[in-house]
Order: sequence, then structure tokens, then C-alpha cells
Amino acid sequence: MSKRLRSSEVCADCSGPDPSWASVNRGTFICDECCSVHRSLGRHISQVRHLKHTPWPPTLLQMVETLYNNGANSIWEHSLLDPASIMSGRRKANPQDKVHPNKAEFIRAKYQMLAFVHRLPCRDDDSVTAKDLSKQLHSSVRTGNLETCLRLLSLGAQANFFHPEKGNTPLHVASKAGQILQAELLAVYGADPGTQDSSGKTPVDYARQGGHHELAERLVEIQYELTDRLAFYLCGRKPDHKNGQHFIIPQMADSSLDLSELAKAAKKKLQSLSNHLFEELAMDVYDEVDRRETDAVWLATQNHSTLVTETTVVPFLPVNPEYSSTRNQGRQKLARFNAHEFATLVIDILSDAKRRQQGSPLSSSKDNVELKLKTINNQHSVESQDNDQPDYDSVASDEDTDLETTASKANRQKSLDSDLSDGPVTVQEFMEVKNALVASEAKIQQLMKVNNNLSDELRIMQKKLLGKDAN
Repeated sequence: MSKRLRSSEVCADCSGPDPSWASVNRGTFICDECCSVHRSLGRHISQVRHLKHTPWPPTLLQMVETLYNNGANSIWEHSLLDPASIMSGRRKANPQDKVHPNKAEFIRAKYQMLAFVHRLPCRDDDSVTAKDLSKQLHSSVRTGNLETCLRLLSLGAQANFFHPEKGNTPLHVASKAGQILQAELLAVYGADPGTQDSSGKTPVDYARQGGHHELAERLVEIQYELTDRLAFYLCGRKPDHKNGQHFIIPQMADSSLDLSELAKAAKKKLQSLSNHLFEELAMDVYDEVDRRETDAVWLATQNHSTLVTETTVVPFLPVNPEYSSTRNQGRQKLARFNAHEFATLVIDILSDAKRRQQGSPLSSSKDNVELKLKTINNQHSVESQDNDQPDYDSVASDEDTDLETTASKANRQKSLDSDLSDGPVTVQEFMEVKNALVASEAKIQQLMKVNNNLSDELRIMQKKLLGKDAN
């Protein structure tokens, strides 16, 4: 990461000292206890990263630091700054408050309900308000004033808004002006680096034309963030986008091994998904990767003299109310996959992502599968789906469990075609990572078992103490 936090920085939610986590899309730093609540809300509400133990793109961290230092938290606590709120009894949490219910209720009100955000005067047509805000965002991103843009986004401005008169999006404007931190903020809220303006140019094109090479390279990384994250989860390596290598797909075992009929059927079903449904599945697997990796960091950084209770664990992906109940059920089923099974699903998605993108050039048409940031971070303002378009999770529903059954029963030591591997990973490398993932999960289970045993012992001691007091 870039410069380390100053000791004067405090948790945005309870003012506790030395926050060690960040909420990327909220532009705040938070403590361990408050982070446990953020994680339970889901990435569509708060995207958390550990400040020391999670890899950070330098400019993304710089963006969050800038927002925090410039008072981004006042956006989410606007009405609490009004002296009248003290008179009404409303207050923010403090370090001494219990996580549940005190801190949890405050954090949910602050970020999920947006209870303290400044409200615009009501209008008959909300779409007009959103359009006006988006036009303001379009103008604001050419400057370095990040908090103004975050405030507009919090009020409903759309990061992917296509200005009808200007013929471009806010990300085009920020890229042309070389505003890399604005580009990071827009990307967090779902801006697509591959969107073409009225002349057919993308934000990447404008960054390169303006000589903003660092920004151009970062925008390309953002385009491939989903597949990069999946590849890094599998083998700890990232593609070399500068040299045109955009995918790393592990090359498993002996190519002479045949897939089982069940595995072939599941792979064929995956390949038959429409681009839209494939994007949904890929995004959900990305979220599950994030949950698992954050869980590992969480448990590794906690003080285990303090019990890690069930209230601080996120056992599966939280419900996103913008998704159908069937899709939410499918997302939660991903937590059932063990490390080996989940790695196999990730490899299948990486393989099919490359196959689809090779089939049609990036950003060439609406039919193209756009595995860019819009499939990751645009959950904050999810586009409504067509009523006649089924959710991807027919693949993972109770009636049709091909992927889940395959993941648990099929032969996993399979081979991928060599033409799908830009940067093949050897069998030994893959097995080392797989074994590390299995060991990590075993350690997590062991820690939870120890915590449960400690909880039981504490309850027994408390009963004994109560018995002595009664005597």
C-alpha cells in the first residue's frame, strides 16, 4: 500500500482508534468490530479490504485515503452533524457500544437505509433528478474534487450515464482530463472502461491520447478485474496486460484424462448460458472468492484471546434484495463447495470467459460478454432485468443441480485445452495452491471449534460463579 495511516485516524462508524479496514465504495476506514457488520451487509452495500493484509492497487488506496481525509464520512452522517439531531437523541455509535445490537443497528441505518444522507427535495419524476445529478457528475469528474462526486453518486447519479448532448460518459471525461482517482471512484460505482462514446472511442483511448499512460494501464486492469481476481485466487499470479496476456488459466493434470459424462454435461450447460446469465454467474463466483479471501484475512488478523463468535462470521454470501430469491439461493450454495470443488468451478468460468471474449472483440457489441468492472461493482445500482429473462441460477436451483453435483462428484483431475492457456500453471503449482486452500479451510474450522469449546467452558464457569453467589 502507499503511505500508512496516521495514528490520528479513527473508525468512521464508532470513532475507535487505529482502524485496520476500509470500505472502498464508502471512502471510509473502519475498525475490526464495525467491519464485521459491514461484511454481513454484502458487497452491494460495502466493499471491505484490510489495509495491510489485502493487495491494493496503489491508486485505489490513494482514492480511499483522499476521500477519508476530505471528510467523506460526513456524506453518510450528514443529518447527524446537525445540532438538532443531538436534541432528538440520535447519535452515532461509540467504541464502548456492543457490536450487537448497538453498532450493527447504527451501521445498517447509515449505509443500508441511508438514514443520515442529505435528501433532495421530492420531485414527481425521480428519473429527472437522477439525470440532473448524472449531468453534474459528468461535469465534476474533470476536477480532483472526489468528495463532490461521491456525494452525487450517493444521491443517485449514475457512473455509466451517457450524456446525450456530449455523447460520452463521466469516465470518458475523467480519462481525457487524466483524473486517475476520479476514474477509480467511477469504476468502484460500476463505470465501464470499455464503453464507446459517440465517435467510437473508449476511456482507455482518451487516456492514451492524452499521455496518461498509468491511467490507461489501470483502466485495462479494471476491464479484466473479474478474471484477474479469479486467476489470482487459484494460483497467486496475474496476467501481463501490458504485453497482451489477458488470461491465466491453470492447465490441469494429464490431457489424456477424460472428463466424466457429468462434468462434460455441466461444462456444456455453462457454455450454453447466454452472455447475460454467464456474467451473473461469474459475478457471483467473484463475490464468493471475495468472501472466502476476506474470511481468511479476518480470522488471521483477529485476536483469538477474544472469542470469534458466530456473529462475526459470514458463512455465505449475504442476500442482495435486488436479486431474485432463486439467484440469492444459488449464490449461497457456492459456500457449500470445498476448496477443490470451488477451484474447479473457477477454472471452468475462466476458460469459458476467454472462449467468449475470443469469439467477439472486447466492447464490440451488446452481445459481447463484458467481463469488466460492471459485472463486479455495479451491484450498487443494479439494472433491472427483463421479465422474460430467467436468472442464471436455474443452473444452481434445487431442480437442476448440475454444477453443484459435478463439483462434488466428478473427477477433478481434468485437462483444459492448451489453446485456452495463455500462461499455463503447472500441475505442481496448482496442487500446491489447492493444498494451501484446503489447509486454510481446515484451520478456519479448527479455530471455530476451539472458539465453540471456549464458549462452552465460559458458560460452565459463569454457572458455577452464579451458584457460588447464590450460596
